[in-house]
Amino acid sequence: MKIKTILLFVLATNALAMQAQRIKGSDTVLPVSQQIAERYMNLHPDARITVTGGGSGVGISALLDNTTDIAMASRAIKFSEKMKLKKDHQDFREVIIAYDALAVVVNPSNPVKQLTRRQLEAIFRGKITNWKYFGGDDLQIVVYSRETSSGTYEFFKESVLKDKNYMSSSLSMPATGAIIQSVSQTKGAIGYVGMAYVSPRVKTIAVSYDSKNFIYPTVENAIRKIYPIVRPLYYYYNTRNEQKVKPVIDYILSLEGQKIIKKSGYIPVN
Repeated sequence: MKIKTILLFVLATNALAMQAQRIKGSDTVLPVSQQIAERYMNLHPDARITVTGGGSGVGISALLDNTTDIAMASRAIKFSEKMKLKKDHQDFREVIIAYDALAVVVNPSNPVKQLTRRQLEAIFRGKITNWKYFGGDDLQIVVYSRETSSGTYEFFKESVLKDKNYMSSSLSMPATGAIIQSVSQTKGAIGYVGMAYVSPRVKTIAVSYDSKNFIYPTVENAIRKIYPIVRPLYYYYNTRNEQKVKPVIDYILSLEGQKIIKKSGYIPVN
């Protein structure tokens, strides 16, 4: 009886270990991944899922090091990262789980309501440094950005700055929440965040890429494809772990999972 009990305990422990999953990476994808994990574990009590942020680069590095099962990313995997996986004889899969509108945010006291892409480029490159240039107060512009390992940092650079460099004096923040906090406390501040992070503590700016139509970042405007700063959000996983991660990925892509996506301020994939 004792041997049988020990055997059953070992089998149960192994079953739980098989269910355990690690999801790591993008701070943009973090909030909805936490919600998905919580709901999934409610539906499957034996499942164990841990979700942590750190940035897209951190998540993909963890995938390379086999310290995560799923890497969350707000940018596509880089060629250099693909080569590292290939060198280690690792094959990966890319899954778009949602889309995200990137919101430009300022302090609520700022009277400026809209900016063109070129104006944003001038601000984030340090070419224009005072809000009075845009009809605002005579106040120095304080630029907040994400750190270089962030997929949000890279997407903003690609889409808004057209791959030009940020100003050297921009203030690099370790997480999206830190940008929200800093912008809410600094009158001359400007920054950018995933739309799901927008709160009454900051004010969103209407953006135009054609200098004519200024559009605010909303789920509806992103779905209608009229807001210009929209990007896909990804899950990456190693193909050898496909059987392990597929149930969670299937769930986030399901009708229920995509309802959670939309309710959380992201754009569903269909």
